[in-house]
Amino acid sequence: MDYYGFAEAVERIVDNVERAVAGKREGVSLAVVALLAGGHVLIEDVPGVGKTLLAKSLARSIRGEFRRIQFTPDLLPADVTGTNVYNQGEGAFEFWAGPVFANIVLADEINRASPKTQSALLEAMEEASVTVDGVTRRLSEPFGVIGTQNPVEHEGTYPLPHAELDRFMVKMSLGYPDEEAELDLLRLSADPVGDLGPVVGLAEFLEMRRLAEEVYASEAVLRYVVSVINATREHEAVYLGASPRASRMLLAAARAYAASRGRSYCIPDDVKALAPHVLAHRIIAVPGRSSNGSGGGRAGGVVREILSSVPVSEAV
Repeated sequence: MDYYGFAEAVERIVDNVERAVAGKREGVSLAVVALLAGGHVLIEDVPGVGKTLLAKSLARSIRGEFRRIQFTPDLLPADVTGTNVYNQGEGAFEFWAGPVFANIVLADEINRASPKTQSALLEAMEEASVTVDGVTRRLSEPFGVIGTQNPVEHEGTYPLPHAELDRFMVKMSLGYPDEEAELDLLRLSADPVGDLGPVVGLAEFLEMRRLAEEVYASEAVLRYVVSVINATREHEAVYLGASPRASRMLLAAARAYAASRGRSYCIPDDVKALAPHVLAHRIIAVPGRSSNGSGGGRAGGVVREILSSVPVSEAV
């Protein structure tokens, strides 16, 4: 596969998902780019806008195995990772894999589980493996987590710690559809995902991941990424800036974005397009401080201000 074929495959995936999640092409494209970059996606939005449909449709489109974990306060870590169960007939323990052993895992309302249960995902999201009773097991490839949380209901929730937020490559919202898109939704069958078929296979998707990693990033692009990240650490309205992990994820996302445009090389505009989604949830703004263009939250305003104030020429 070349990069033109890469872009065509991304187009097929997005078109297919849009058959179930109408009118959300930008959000669908962003989720596909993040998964191709080897990252995870956090969707913060109100109920009923298609978060679950998006995850299920993506899994169906790449012929991947899908598992949904409904996070609740009584959910235990073993309910996520799996556990060893004694087999009386064999006289030995055997491992029963949890729902995290899938290609795309929907962590629904992830902030409703206790911090102990949330932490069960950390190793899986960072290292694509799970350790139970001292034995480490690799997860399926590809592997991606799509987490969701409701921004308007906070009773009985546990805010995600910064270390967990930092493991999500992108954070996004879908929002309400426009009138035409909502009409299209009404015309769909009762089970729109059931009507979908795969448009790429898992082997092809893994090949696309490999191609995304090989997208060329010049020294100028690397320096631009570092300049943007450093600016988050030095901004007067920021208490905690982006981490080195953010640098790697921003570059990986920009590479996948460039490949989805049919290019074998990355440009600063790719970094600019992904930076608000990759960085805003990773920085902590100073309470009571704001920045120009703060729509979408103080952190989002800071990122947009940085992107407008850090010239590419300074990164060369």
